[in-house]
Amino acid sequence: MKYNLKSIVVLVNLVAVLAFFNLSVVEKEEILADGQLVLLELAPVDPRSLMQGDYMVLSYAISQTQELDKLPSRGYAVVQLDSQNVAQLVRYQSGKEPLNPSELLLRYSKGRWALHLGAESFFFEEGQAETFEKAKYGGLRVDREGNSVLVGLYDENRNLLVRSKE
Repeated sequence: MKYNLKSIVVLVNLVAVLAFFNLSVVEKEEILADGQLVLLELAPVDPRSLMQGDYMVLSYAISQTQELDKLPSRGYAVVQLDSQNVAQLVRYQSGKEPLNPSELLLRYSKGRWALHLGAESFFFEEGQAETFEKAKYGGLRVDREGNSVLVGLYDENRNLLVRSKE
C-alpha cells in the first residue's frame, strides 16, 4: 500500500494529539489521587450570572485583588491552610520559590478582571441548582507544582455538597 506524505503527517498529528490528551488525563488523575485538599472561599458574583443554565460561575475570594495590573500574567498564589483546610492568601509571586514549609502554591493566570486559579465554572445536572446555591467554598486538589483540579463545592460547615439522587 502506498502512503502519501499528507496521510503520514495527518497520522503523526493524530497520534501526537491523542498522546497529549492521555498525558493530560493521567496528570489530572494523579492530582485527584495525591493532591492536597484546599478549600477556597467563594467571592460574591453578580446574582444574574450565578446560575446560568446547568453551571455556576465561580469566583474565589483570594483571586480578587486591587493590584491586578501589577502582577505578572502568570504566577502563583501562595497560601497557608488553616486547621479546616481553608486557604488564606499569603502573597503572589512569579516563580515557585521562595516557599516556606507550611505554604502551598496555586498556579494562576491573569484575566481582565481577576486572577484565574483553575476552574471558574461548576457544571451540574439540570434541576440541581438549589443544592449548590449554598456553596461557600470551592474544593480543589492541588499538587506540589501548584496545579489544581476542582473536586466539588462545600457549604459553610465545610461539608461537601452532593448532587441529590432523584
